[in-house]
Amino acid sequence: MQKHLMLPALVLCGFYEPVAAQAREMEHVLVTTPLHKSEAQTALPVTVISGEQLREQATSNLGETLGSMPGLANASFGPSVGQPVIRGQQGARVTVLQNGTGSGDASNSSADHAVSVEPVLAQSIEVLRGPATLLYGGGAIGGVINVIDGRIPEKPPEQFSGALELRHGSVNDENTAVLKLEGGGEQLAFHLSGVARSSNAMEIPGHAAAQPDEHELANKGFIANSDSELDSYTLGGSYSFEQGFVGLAVSRTSNEYGLPPGAHGHHEEHGEHDDHDEHEHDEHEEEAETEAIRLDIEQTRYDLRGAWLPHHSSAEHVLESLRWALSYSDYAHDEIEVDTETGSKAVGTHFSNEAWEGRIELVHREIAGWHGAVGLQLQQSDFSALGEEAFIPETEISRYGLFIVEDYHYGDVVYELGARVDSDRYKPQSVDEQRFTSWSLSSSALWQLDDNWQLGLALSSSERAPVTEELYSNTGASLGDYITHAASGVIELGNEQLDTEQANNAELSLSYQNDAIEGFITAYYNDFSDYIYLANTGAEQDETAIFAYRQQDASFTGLEFELSFALGAALGGDFDLSFFGDTIRGELNNSADVPRMPPRRLGSRLDFSTGPFGAYVALIDAAKQSRPGDFEEATPGYTRWDAGASYRFNEGGAQEYLVFVKLKNLSDEEIRSSVSFLRESAPEAGRSVELGLRVNF
Repeated sequence: MQKHLMLPALVLCGFYEPVAAQAREMEHVLVTTPLHKSEAQTALPVTVISGEQLREQATSNLGETLGSMPGLANASFGPSVGQPVIRGQQGARVTVLQNGTGSGDASNSSADHAVSVEPVLAQSIEVLRGPATLLYGGGAIGGVINVIDGRIPEKPPEQFSGALELRHGSVNDENTAVLKLEGGGEQLAFHLSGVARSSNAMEIPGHAAAQPDEHELANKGFIANSDSELDSYTLGGSYSFEQGFVGLAVSRTSNEYGLPPGAHGHHEEHGEHDDHDEHEHDEHEEEAETEAIRLDIEQTRYDLRGAWLPHHSSAEHVLESLRWALSYSDYAHDEIEVDTETGSKAVGTHFSNEAWEGRIELVHREIAGWHGAVGLQLQQSDFSALGEEAFIPETEISRYGLFIVEDYHYGDVVYELGARVDSDRYKPQSVDEQRFTSWSLSSSALWQLDDNWQLGLALSSSERAPVTEELYSNTGASLGDYITHAASGVIELGNEQLDTEQANNAELSLSYQNDAIEGFITAYYNDFSDYIYLANTGAEQDETAIFAYRQQDASFTGLEFELSFALGAALGGDFDLSFFGDTIRGELNNSADVPRMPPRRLGSRLDFSTGPFGAYVALIDAAKQSRPGDFEEATPGYTRWDAGASYRFNEGGAQEYLVFVKLKNLSDEEIRSSVSFLRESAPEAGRSVELGLRVNF
């Protein structure tokens, strides 16, 4: 009972009048929006993490890095996979960008595929929701996440600089080394970065399975086959001229990790069966016990980008900037079946995605009071899953998008309008070609009520074409011939008759900021027509669960808030207090619950700083998710405590050292994430201590 008392106590403390106002950090200038506004200058829903906050929150995957922020969650598939969830949406509805273009991996094709971007190398991460997503495709109905790592410098740095960071985590013996070097001359600049990481099986409280049978009792205190090894390196450079720059970067990533046994293990048969069924049942259990699935990922990525920034002194020149980017990604991974008794390996499925993306944005100066940008986005990819267990046909995918965004200032109000049209073409082998045209519109207004208060309203209508796995998984097969996706351990059925999905969103936000207090509260409603979702049908083939992509209307209602206070000086230092909360309800038009929704959460955090020393303690209290969806299991609530401390040496000198420690899940709580497909077989990490050293020079 005592562990639950901190939250209301901190909330009450939040209304204490601050004894000393503290200056807020400089406002972050948005990179993902072409008009380069700060968060406070747009009504578009934007979340930014950068600087010390990013250094502290960055982990081995993107979902975990962002998962504790309002409206965001982590869809884990074991410790090596963390896909971000935005307002209950994941997979194809969340677009992950790397410096403005797509990640080029296969993360949106299945929950077990890792996102191929590294949060520990990021300079900042920007999350766009609602109307802002039309800049990068109507398909990003849930949101857009742009990971910005500066691999192509836009101008030469003033001096050579670098950083080296070493981390060790106790929960899985994870060792991480990060290196970044940046420098250049008068017109040339370079960027070099890399990360190497290895880990063993992850420790957990209790059993891996929520309801372990006799064969799963041995998996107590750890998740089997959850080790990993990753190496990622990037080299980039640029040439700057008087009115712009042009640059090139190349990166290489190798990532090999195991999937928890529950992802591909036995699904218990319900009901009576005869001795013959019992014999087959036991053989299936024995086979599942000795099989492990591992993913071996290789990706090479090339980025070419530039900008023309004309210096016009005359207002008759309307062009403000012209930016362009071209990326090519060669991605492949093998899903390897390992016999744990003999050590023999066999490739069950080979996934590949060869993807091109081009993007151009033209920003114009003010015309009749309107300032904005027009842009064109082109994407071409060849996606395939080959092998005996391939359940998706090889498919050529072409996407074309044209967009425009404009803003208009009138008194204390900023109006923003946007529109986009997308054309998607799919050419699968042995299946007829399909084409989809999608339209998206957005509008928003931001009222500056006074020096401290802002009121924002955003309305949008977005359309999304179904993606490859939703259309073509197990196309043409019938019961008895369905192919199991070995990594996820279920049969996934696509539907070629799926139509375009449409979402109409309304969002109202109120924010406040002064020298000592800042915060916001946002309410939103998202009404879907022909919502596409992966449903547990309750049926089985050879004791393997069958999931099917279905389509019907749905609605989502949610609330998010965050409030921070500078409490002032005491005990020789400064205290800051913050707390947040979020809740979302997803309901299909037949009154059924949308599966895998995040639970209601409340959280609070207390920070203390004095000179080079800083410390914090944080709490997240999550409610039980009692609306899991048809044939899905409810997840219990949990209370998670985290804490940390850091100390800087030689602050401001030529070399600066930072030593830090993070204490995660202090109470060793058993946490099963309601947004995860593996919540019944792979809980989140147990108690962990992470030690780190960072050197800036």
